Amino acid sequence: MTLESLALQGNTNISENLAATVSSRIREARKACFREWFSDFSNTEHRLEFVANIHGIEFINDSMSVSLNGAWFALETMSKSVIWIAGGGSSRKEMEFLKAVVVKKVKAIICLGSGNAAIHETFSDLEIPIADTYTMAEAVEAAYYLGTKGDVALFSPGCREDEIFVNHEARGIAFRKAVKDL
Repeated sequence: MTLESLALQGNTNISENLAATVSSRIREARKACFREWFSDFSNTEHRLEFVANIHGIEFINDSMSVSLNGAWFALETMSKSVIWIAGGGSSRKEMEFLKAVVVKKVKAIICLGSGNAAIHETFSDLEIPIADTYTMAEAVEAAYYLGTKGDVALFSPGCREDEIFVNHEARGIAFRKAVKDL
């Protein structure tokens, strides 16, 4: 079985599949069982969840990304140019480790909400567009206008909920609605 044939893609999901394989091998499960299991998993809501493809731009909801590590994994998973919708609240020092993946994957950054100074400080020297937005609808619209066919608009805030949303579920639902309203 190839990694590309797994229903759930991304480093985190592949690692979880491998862990399940090892655990099941201990119990002497058969390879055919793994093929069946891993071929029809459905994705978890708000975790690299495909929302829509609009004029060739894929919109992905990773609202469950409540840490910078989560955002790193989401960005690393992408195989296309990314318009990254990010949240704020972290310090520049905390964000520095993201620079390598941002250079490699990100075409533009959309900041959602307030408290985005660290995003600007950390990534402004990379010469990629950084836009500030204050509502989910503005963020999704900005991602749509900055994107081109073949890009991914990835909502992976990399922070806990802010003044706009009570939790990651509400944030993810708002993202889905804003995409559907485009």
